[in-house]
Amino acid sequence: MKNNLLFDFTVDKAAKTVFVSKEFAAGLSLVWDAFTKQEILDQWWAPKPWVSKTKFMDFKVGGRRFYAMVGPEGQEHWSIQEFTSVTPKTNFKMLNAFADNDANPDLPSSEWDLDFSEQNGITKVSITIYNDSIERMENMIEMGFQGGFTMTLNYLENLLQTLSQRQ
Repeated sequence: MKNNLLFDFTVDKAAKTVFVSKEFAAGLSLVWDAFTKQEILDQWWAPKPWVSKTKFMDFKVGGRRFYAMVGPEGQEHWSIQEFTSVTPKTNFKMLNAFADNDANPDLPSSEWDLDFSEQNGITKVSITIYNDSIERMENMIEMGFQGGFTMTLNYLENLLQTLSQRQ
């Protein structure tokens, strides 16, 4: 695995926005699948010892993913994502909100914009997360989003290495 891959996490409180850029030593198709296919997402989209459990996912414009992060004692924190734009292998956008276990969103939400590009076998994912309110953004940061998301992206990096070796 390459150790000089880009990773940047920047918080702009004034703009209520988080910017994350991460490079992976994997092809674009595999990285795209890792972000857009339920069976791969559930393998990395939660910081250990938590796990991701998707109840349903329909990856298309207007489609939704409803999932929980499940803790070691079985506690569940639900979220819902609604896909607002999909340009295959290049970009997708979604609204993300915490939710109850019946998929009712807890507003305000955040808007995620994910860009994918590949050069020389290295795929870069650039994520912009705009929050509807400064309170939501501060709550997200207080809940440990930076550490948790960094951890999950590292899990993804390891998973991609394993999946790439199988191809």
